[in-house]
Amino acid sequence: MTTRRAFVRTVGGAILGLPALAPAQRGAMRTIGFLCTASPGPWARRTAAFKAGLAETGFIEGRNVAIEYRWAESRYERLPALASELVERQVSLIAATGGTSAVTAAMAATSTIPIVFTLGNDPVKLKFVENLNRPGGNVTGVSIAFLELAPKLLEVLHELVPKASTAALLVDPGNPISGPESQLVLDAAQSRGLRLRILTARTDAEIDAAFDEIGRRNIDALLVGSDPTFDSRRERLVMLSARRRLPTLYFQRDFALAGGLASYGTDLDEAYRQAGSYAGKILAGANPALMPIVRPTKIELVINLKTAKALGLPIPQSLLLRADEVIQ
Repeated sequence: MTTRRAFVRTVGGAILGLPALAPAQRGAMRTIGFLCTASPGPWARRTAAFKAGLAETGFIEGRNVAIEYRWAESRYERLPALASELVERQVSLIAATGGTSAVTAAMAATSTIPIVFTLGNDPVKLKFVENLNRPGGNVTGVSIAFLELAPKLLEVLHELVPKASTAALLVDPGNPISGPESQLVLDAAQSRGLRLRILTARTDAEIDAAFDEIGRRNIDALLVGSDPTFDSRRERLVMLSARRRLPTLYFQRDFALAGGLASYGTDLDEAYRQAGSYAGKILAGANPALMPIVRPTKIELVINLKTAKALGLPIPQSLLLRADEVIQ
């Protein structure tokens, strides 16, 4: 059984009635290129949410829009070629999803085809857009704010395990976000007098090796970095944490639903729905240059009390009162 409350914060909306940069012929079947760093299985809910947003604007896959899917399966080096394939297919729009690398590849492949992104860090600092309110160019989308939330994740982990003296952060070294994320978490740990070890992993074997190191070093708690690689290995990470009786905080709700101790982060299904809505509005004639970047709509704290009891970990009442969802 779960109890849940939602915290909603939206910024920006689409501007309709303006010409898109590369419009398809009216009445013709439009094609969206869906470029993603992840794999199709673990991303099924995200793609369903994207298509739900499209449907809100009148575009239904197979009826009046086709979607060409390109999956990098956490092999970031494949993204440039996949993006080029979509441009050669003359798609009407590219949805660049799953992080910075997909957006970089799409932008390198085209400066005219509209691009709608989902992105974990600041698109202005990355120079993807001119500013949040008027992006300019052919690029707009949804900022999921993973980097922005990184210090807060460390704070929540410390509240969950107040007696911890040493924690670890698990990151995928192939993801460009891993360096900035590591530094933000290191700074937050230092300010709290908490020792932090950075562990890297990309494959199942490397994840197993990271957990072996956690055992050898007697690490008290783990923070899993925001990365599609880990999203696609949800069950493995939850299982290894349970096996080692390691309190672990994750970056999105699905981990807590799968048996993880807790999660804190953006509602990714909602973010992908908004990206789909933006894509549909552009296909209908909106200009991406004038469509404000959408900020996170839900920041959720989810706590799995069943897992906490199995770990013998008392959850502070202050955290339970702040939780958006408590899994009994």
